[in-house]
Amino acid sequence: CDDSQLCNCSAMGLDFIPPGLTGKITRLNLSHNRIKRIRSQDLQQAVNLRALLLQDNKISSIDKDSFRSLGKLELLDLSNNSLARLSPSWFGHLLSLQHLYLQGNFYKDLGEGSLFSSLQNLTSLHLGNSWFSVIRRRNFESIALLDRLWIVGGKLSHYEPGSLKSLRKINHMIVHLSNATVFSAIVRDILHSVSWLEVRGVSFSIPDEVQLLRVMSLSSAKKVSFRQSLCTDATVPEIVSILGDMPRLVEVEFIDCRLLGTGQWKMQIQANQSQTLTVVTIEKLSIEEFYLFTDLQTVQHLLSLLTKVTVQDTKVFLVPCKLSQHLQTLQYLDLSENLLGDHSLMHSACQGAWPSLQTLYLSQNSLSDLEMTGKSLSRLRNLTLLDISQNNFGEIPDACEWPRNLKHLNLSSTQIPKVTTCIPSTLEVLDISANNLREFRLQLPFLRELYLAKNQLKALPGAAPIPSLVLMSVRRNKLNSFSKEEFESFSKMKLLDASDNNFICSCEFLSFINHQAGIDQVLVGWPDEYICDSPLAARGAQVGSVHPSLMECHRSLVVSFICVLVFLIILALVAVGYKYHAVWYLRMTWAWLQAKRKPKRAPPKDICYDAFVSYSENDSDWVENIMVRELEQACPPFRLCLHKRDFVPGKWIVDNIIDCIEKSHKTLFVLSEHFVRSEWCKYELDFSHFRLFDENNDAAILVLLEPIQSNAIPKRFCKLRKIMNTRTYLEWPPGEEQQAMFWENLKGALKS
Repeated sequence: CDDSQLCNCSAMGLDFIPPGLTGKITRLNLSHNRIKRIRSQDLQQAVNLRALLLQDNKISSIDKDSFRSLGKLELLDLSNNSLARLSPSWFGHLLSLQHLYLQGNFYKDLGEGSLFSSLQNLTSLHLGNSWFSVIRRRNFESIALLDRLWIVGGKLSHYEPGSLKSLRKINHMIVHLSNATVFSAIVRDILHSVSWLEVRGVSFSIPDEVQLLRVMSLSSAKKVSFRQSLCTDATVPEIVSILGDMPRLVEVEFIDCRLLGTGQWKMQIQANQSQTLTVVTIEKLSIEEFYLFTDLQTVQHLLSLLTKVTVQDTKVFLVPCKLSQHLQTLQYLDLSENLLGDHSLMHSACQGAWPSLQTLYLSQNSLSDLEMTGKSLSRLRNLTLLDISQNNFGEIPDACEWPRNLKHLNLSSTQIPKVTTCIPSTLEVLDISANNLREFRLQLPFLRELYLAKNQLKALPGAAPIPSLVLMSVRRNKLNSFSKEEFESFSKMKLLDASDNNFICSCEFLSFINHQAGIDQVLVGWPDEYICDSPLAARGAQVGSVHPSLMECHRSLVVSFICVLVFLIILALVAVGYKYHAVWYLRMTWAWLQAKRKPKRAPPKDICYDAFVSYSENDSDWVENIMVRELEQACPPFRLCLHKRDFVPGKWIVDNIIDCIEKSHKTLFVLSEHFVRSEWCKYELDFSHFRLFDENNDAAILVLLEPIQSNAIPKRFCKLRKIMNTRTYLEWPPGEEQQAMFWENLKGALKS
């Protein structure tokens, strides 16, 4: 939970409502989990909960008193779960509930009585699913007013007449079903209560299906929307006729619908011209053979009173001249995301077309000639706002014709490389963002707002040519500083957005900006990759409120100090390592690790010695003068490896030890007190320990030159101590009569 007690536990893999919920929580989001049941004690302590989001779980069971303590709850979302039935006892104590979402479950009806009798403050209700099939007369009898009612009934086949008549007013009703007969019955009950009727998923393929909508002609609705619906050339005339007869209809929408046909109406549209309809919106209308569509002469007489028309993403490539001339009262026209080209626009905006038009959106079409576009629209004398963004003009001429009253022009993302006097001087708002401009030098005396984001500017535009400028956006350019003269020249500027540029963060720069009294607000959000990423200048923050500390003002000094400190630390580590031979120990460790990876036994062809002798230098007199002479002069002689004699000169001593151990059948350790204290003897034990001293390996021969306790051996050689405790070893006898037996035993061990 955050500080305001909004708890987000969404998508956390929960199988149940977490315990420990307190009265402080006001909003709890448990959506997108695996909760299957709501128990009566789960929410008992959350008495101040205002919103409970449980959508997209697997809830199939809710205890009767689960919501008893939620008297302040205003929003409950149980959509997209597994509820097979709904119980009025769940909602009996939710006296403050305003929004209830129950769609997307498994229930088939709403029960026999009124499910929502206690919800007197309910304003938004979403019901239904793919299996929802029955609405009964008493289901809604306790509800009088709703701001939004959404009914989804993929299989809704039984609707008792009068079920929705108790609702005196519905601002927005969404009916998503496929049965036209049921839809007609629902509309009959809400003729005078609904203000905005939205129809989803209904197909009107034949005229008989449309006749079921004839009851809509008596509706008092002011707005009708069709979404995800289907109509044909045969049914369009009937739909238009019904809409034309609606006495209060102001706005019609067709969004994400399909039209099977080319506008060749099979019957003449016999409709009365609506005296109230002024707004028509068509978005994403799919017409498979759009290129064969007719010129709509049959509906021209019905469109003369329209004031606002939107036709987006519908593959419009031409508006017939006669149709444009009939739109005498049209003030707003949006033809964005279509296929209008330069020549088709000239035909659409012919002489006498759209005489009252004030706002025109043509963004994301196929326009490519800016001079021709301006000339085509120059006849629109009342046009004040023009959006031709996201067209690929590429080049911009030096002179253009434009509507004489044009005040707002959007040329963003049009690939123009520079700005010229083609841009009209009458403008008050100009947007030329995302065009790779490197400079802006235009005389625009009336310009109040200038948008230059996502360009390549390295300096602010001059203020003298744009003296009336109040707002300017230069986000995401390549500016690195402002001069005092640049600021002082913008006498009327109130807001400057210069975030996401290459500004160098310094106290001098910030202090300079902070004292620009002529500008109310300066936004300089430092990009993440620059050094000013502290509270000194947060992204998009008002620079005037920034008060940098001394440390933040001298970043370069701090960085230099840190670099020197790091260098001294590294130098000290190198000196310590040199004094204590750290490099040598690292090399020895690496060699030991490599030796561990080698096979335990070398190939027979690589064996050169019968035994490698490991001994202390203090015991060299016995080893070299007594043991070596006895063994190497024996018959047959033994070949021993001694470090004094057989190590390769110039080779690293650790490599010599490892190689000699690997090239010997046996390793003979001459143990004494001197051996235990010898560092090199410890290393030889190190390199042989991992491969010699296991329970089933007899490659090691231990010779005790003098009595030694096993606990005197270093603790890390636990196996060596174990061998001394569990296996026999050879001990050098002090008496000469026993020495002969010692040599026989040693020779036998070397031969084994």
